[in-house]
Amino acid sequence: MVGGSSELLIDPSAELRKRKLIELSKQRPRAVPRTCRQRASFYATSFFVLAAVCAGSCILFLVPLYVDPAISTLVADFVPQPVLCTTLRKEEHSGIFNCTWSSCREGCTSDMYRCTHIYVNYTPFGNDTELEGEAILLVNIKGCGYPPDVNCSNFTAEYGKESAVFPCHYSRQNRTIVMRHYDRDRQVEIIINYFAIPFVITVVTSVVLCVMHCDCRRTQPPVVRRTRIHDQRVHASDHVPQARVKRYVDKSDTTPEHLPRRTRLKAAVSPQDN
Repeated sequence: MVGGSSELLIDPSAELRKRKLIELSKQRPRAVPRTCRQRASFYATSFFVLAAVCAGSCILFLVPLYVDPAISTLVADFVPQPVLCTTLRKEEHSGIFNCTWSSCREGCTSDMYRCTHIYVNYTPFGNDTELEGEAILLVNIKGCGYPPDVNCSNFTAEYGKESAVFPCHYSRQNRTIVMRHYDRDRQVEIIINYFAIPFVITVVTSVVLCVMHCDCRRTQPPVVRRTRIHDQRVHASDHVPQARVKRYVDKSDTTPEHLPRRTRLKAAVSPQDN
């Protein structure tokens, strides 16, 4: 009997809770379907945000790896026509203090503990002997790179042999720097492809997103500035004695009642009454 009485007490509360849950589920508002314009705005926003993020990431990673060496190469102003270079000697060094530079190393971000110095002598085409001199040979302006573009083993084996003769390009800004290959158009192409295009994409997508989601319209009407004559008339009416104003207001006032009080006072106090 105790169990039956407890069941009788629990069942009504459970049934009442169940009914409330059903009523709440029926009263829940249904999701309003999106219109075609809202869907187009959502997909357009997603596309432009993705494009801006990708372009910005490309700028962050490509500038130090490709754009900076290309700009440095253009600033060094290498001669477009190659000259003859002859390898004088090759030196192998070890230690971080002895390896401030290297003719070729794989990995530009790691510290150098072993390096190779290749010294060459270049002779220009012609009889100008002032350009002759000893210079250092670099695989590129930074002297480093990543495979497969830069293979230091092949580079050292081919150009590190003593008395090896090969064409090279020297820098007009620093005559002691020589590179094996130089192509100005290639450097300009790297700057355009790896910096200019991602930068333009980032700026354009940012502007489009700002226009789509930022309301730049004026919300307040422009303030109308009062003229000096109007201000003088208002101040003149403010200095009228109260007794005189009351005397004219008590008389038959022909000014309509719907006008402001200041306008009515100005109409009552006119030069004709003086």
